[in-house]
Amino acid sequence: MAAFQKAVEHGIDYIELDIHLSKDDQLVIIHDDKVNRTTNGSGYVRNFTLEELKELDAGSKFNASFKGEKIITLEELLDTMLHQIGIIIEIKEPEANAGIEEILADLLEQYNNTNNVIIQSMNFESMKKMHELLPKIPVAVLVSRAEHPLSNQQLDDIADYATYVNYNIRYLRPRDVEEIHKRDKKVMAWTIRDPRKMQKALNLGVDGIITDYTKWIVNSSTAEAEIN
Repeated sequence: MAAFQKAVEHGIDYIELDIHLSKDDQLVIIHDDKVNRTTNGSGYVRNFTLEELKELDAGSKFNASFKGEKIITLEELLDTMLHQIGIIIEIKEPEANAGIEEILADLLEQYNNTNNVIIQSMNFESMKKMHELLPKIPVAVLVSRAEHPLSNQQLDDIADYATYVNYNIRYLRPRDVEEIHKRDKKVMAWTIRDPRKMQKALNLGVDGIITDYTKWIVNSSTAEAEIN
């Protein structure tokens, strides 16, 4: 939660977060499918109940000042920040989290105003499903080496359900931005950790930049910015 609060302080447009399902089908915010790297625990997220996940220390591995930071649920985040900042929700590995799209849709339908929510995934079929479940909430497909380059036919198919085509900055080329914009869709570049790549993204005319270093964006850019 501390990183998200800092993004609000920096005046960022959106925060970006990753969700997985716990053993008891709760949507929890964590980047990896395992807890090993970011907590004092070990094992797959899906093998822990929410109560067990809450017992883990999710802060000390980053900095001693974050000791005791807890894994939070998406619901907790929405209740706290939905009215403060835009939220990009990435579904991680939907193929390993059966039913996650329906569970996410059920949760989001409980909120009156989700105009500042975007849902994204590397799994294109998952985003088709999300669009069918929640047609009013924009979805984004994530494009990296495995999918690049996208053919015109692929872009036409994506345009039927996605509002954003978000590219790994390593593979983003002028033609990609041009073809996406031709279809009245938007493109964001991810994940920017180098000022030179940020400038490349801006020069290409992207609609948003996803970065771990928000001050670069606040100080240098008029594009939409997100913190990962």
